[in-house]
Amino acid sequence: MSKIAVVYWSGTGNTEAMANAVADGAKDAGADVSIYTAAEFTASMADDFDAIAFGCPAMGAEVLEESEFEPMFQDCESKLKDKKIALFGSYGWGDGEWMRSWEDTCRSDGAVLACDSVICQETPDDDAAADCRALGAALV
Repeated sequence: MSKIAVVYWSGTGNTEAMANAVADGAKDAGADVSIYTAAEFTASMADDFDAIAFGCPAMGAEVLEESEFEPMFQDCESKLKDKKIALFGSYGWGDGEWMRSWEDTCRSDGAVLACDSVICQETPDDDAAADCRALGAALV
């Protein structure tokens, strides 16, 4: 059974809703899933999981949340070489630049992106929730 971590930061609840849908998709595909906020997850935990889904909304000028999520993610980067991961998050403005930049960072770290990242504007609708469930299943 695959062990999957879903790690997220959410300010409004939108990315949290996406994280729950990702977890549901991974569970439905047979994985053992653990959900963590960015404050609860550390780089030392990354080796305990077969795959990790990271979720963070776009903040400011389309960047990752800077006080909790970005420092945690930067600590995890050294653990991402050959690790199967997936990315998701919500945004309120812009065109998804934060996700494209984040994907580039992950590829540079040697991570294996399991599927296309999932982004949605504001609250995830039914299509975005379905995409999140598919993202979770792709990690298994």
